[in-house]
Amino acid sequence: MAPPAPLARIIPRDQHSISRAAVSPNALKVLYRLRDAGFEAFLVGGCVRDLMLGLTPKDFDIATSALPEEVRRVFRNCRLVGRRFRLAHVFFGREIIEVATFRATSAPEAGDDPTNGDEALDDEDSSDDGSDEELSAPELDEGDDARLAPSGNPDRVTDHSGRLLRDNVYGSIDEDVWRRDFTANALYYNIADFSVWDYVGGFEDIEARQLRLIGDPATRFREDPVRMLRAARFQAKLGFTLDSATAAPIAELRHLLAGVPPARLFDETLKLFLSGHGARSLNVLREWGLLGELLPTVARYLDQNADSSVARMLQKGLENTDARVVAGRPVTPTFLFSLLLYGPIANLIERQPRDRWQDIGTIVDAVDRAARDAQSRIAVPKRFSLGVREMFAAQPRLEQPRGRRALRLLEQPRFRAAYDLLLLRAEFGLAAGDVAHWWTVLQEVSQADREKMADSLAAVPGGNAGSHDGSAPRPSRSRGGRRRRRPSRPA
Repeated sequence: MAPPAPLARIIPRDQHSISRAAVSPNALKVLYRLRDAGFEAFLVGGCVRDLMLGLTPKDFDIATSALPEEVRRVFRNCRLVGRRFRLAHVFFGREIIEVATFRATSAPEAGDDPTNGDEALDDEDSSDDGSDEELSAPELDEGDDARLAPSGNPDRVTDHSGRLLRDNVYGSIDEDVWRRDFTANALYYNIADFSVWDYVGGFEDIEARQLRLIGDPATRFREDPVRMLRAARFQAKLGFTLDSATAAPIAELRHLLAGVPPARLFDETLKLFLSGHGARSLNVLREWGLLGELLPTVARYLDQNADSSVARMLQKGLENTDARVVAGRPVTPTFLFSLLLYGPIANLIERQPRDRWQDIGTIVDAVDRAARDAQSRIAVPKRFSLGVREMFAAQPRLEQPRGRRALRLLEQPRFRAAYDLLLLRAEFGLAAGDVAHWWTVLQEVSQADREKMADSLAAVPGGNAGSHDGSAPRPSRSRGGRRRRRPSRPA
């Protein structure tokens, strides 16, 4: 007996632009072996979307009719992960191909189905880095106000706001599509005949560069408020326009992000700002009022100081970070949070008497308070918040180097990050440009010349790094003959 016809619109190979040459060879191995073992196997999610857009996917994820245990029997280089929903990870050296079994859920009501007319269109959900897996619903805790979803299914549980707490049922591909969030992320590439399956209009939405939720937007945002951040992330990454119906509930529902676990919001923050589109993400988050839900103190500072040097420095710092990501250079959450929290930290410092702005204690206290405020929404790991503290505490020492003690700063683990922050500050008038240049020269010369530059600082009482050749300029004097220390802008 032939299997039932799929509900999807099937787009044959000659009508789409996806080529196997652009697919990871290891992903193709997994697809072919699952097919040869008698299972359905599809590329799914962001990788299909990116291939259609001519982009290089970061990951290649697969959806299959095989159960996790069956996938493990097919691949010896496989490990099952996940407690709430089992996934198979197939390892090829450093590359991991994630394989998910089709999941079941209720399809949207007829009035919520985003397809037009009688045409059943397909669309796939994916994370911003190209994976097909929809953002996971949180684990069900005893303290949660849990209740069964309207379907009465005990495997589908929501809280009082409609947020999904459990949704864990295997199904068919025709059911799996409704677990996806955006139409542009809900396309399936079938390795059996190289066709694309489209249930919800994702093919046309990608061509129109439109971002649209599957189903009723308010319901989908209530099920998982992080979808609002995902919408902002995809808009920033892909340059898509947010569909008006999808955008409409955001202002009313964005407060639901306060109920999302802080650890999950931290992960989403890194995806927003450390994936090569951080500068655009900041603008999109502000456009939809989402930054205030994610980082309230940062949003408040930018609203009050939109044209300030600090605001412009933040934008440029994010652009620099994006360029590093594109170039394949490493980026760190420590530097990211130093940029994001710079404004709130400066505000806290400036509340103190001006002559205390450069005191290490004042700076450290301000950093710790700003970090605590941020952690009320996102769980910034201690190793990163401590790194931010060290970067800011180093700024006065960088701005006022003292003899050969300055050379010891070069050996500190956080020196490079602190130096990069100094350079950025100097670019926007928040630190002395000649001091930043002195540190640049110091790193480029030989050890002997470094010692000469450091000695020239010590040769003059109160000497500083003010001249480009590394010699110490004469200190300024007050009328009483004592050196006057002119406070600089806060770090």
